[in-house]
Amino acid sequence: MADKKHIDEISGVETTGHEWDGIRELNNPMPRWWVYTFYVTILWAIAYTVFYPAWPMLTTNTKGLLGYSSRAEVAQELAAAKTSQMVYLDKIAALPLDQIVADKELNQFAIAGGAAAFKVNCAPCHGSGAAGGPGYPNLNDDDWLWGGDLESIHTTIAHGIRYDGDADTRVSEMPAFGEILDADQIKQVAAYVISLTGTPSDAALVEPGKQVFADNCASCHGEDAKGGRDFGAPNLADAIWLKVDGEAGIAAQVRQPRHGVMPAWTARLGDSTVKQLTVFVHSLGGGE
Repeated sequence: MADKKHIDEISGVETTGHEWDGIRELNNPMPRWWVYTFYVTILWAIAYTVFYPAWPMLTTNTKGLLGYSSRAEVAQELAAAKTSQMVYLDKIAALPLDQIVADKELNQFAIAGGAAAFKVNCAPCHGSGAAGGPGYPNLNDDDWLWGGDLESIHTTIAHGIRYDGDADTRVSEMPAFGEILDADQIKQVAAYVISLTGTPSDAALVEPGKQVFADNCASCHGEDAKGGRDFGAPNLADAIWLKVDGEAGIAAQVRQPRHGVMPAWTARLGDSTVKQLTVFVHSLGGGE
């Protein structure tokens, strides 16, 4: 004779016969609609693997009866986007920089394209916001080593700075004055330079330092110490420092200068992208 089924006293539902520490499991079957939905999902999954790429194999995967490829779809979308951009890219390639900037629609396109190229290629050194850092110029201000007009920026980006792979790269190097001046003269010129924007550690060193500067530094930095763009010589009278910090840093740079290197980007990116980068950088803080 079969065992009598146990019915829960509170719910009136039959139990499964399983019991743990006096707790019985109710035999509540899933709702029919849920079970049918579950079966449908199984059928859907099987159909999906038949019609679409799904199962991995040793060297490839099943292609599916429909022959669909997400990579091919992305490639088509990228090609379509590239085609729609060609009208602007062709204009940028053909027009000089000043005409690109003068065309409102073309200028907006160039700034957007330049911003994208900047994030990929330039941000690792200049920062995502182009604010620079120690040894890397801030491109948002009006302090330019080689000039901030369109043509100057384009030349800098296209040919780089002290880049061995480009014969037209910008080249200038500050001598190591530790081999030219004695220790006292270096202290004096550092005191003079810091006096242009701050307070030197010893005011008595400023006047002799001014003479040392005139004899050794003014030919590049100018008699007023405001720099020379023909040589990439920085303005020393504006309190914007690229490689040094304070009087001791100035002395160290005079003694043994550090020289930055920037790649030439035309060979890597093409002239059209370089033009877009030029327009973008000029929009940040470019000036004559």
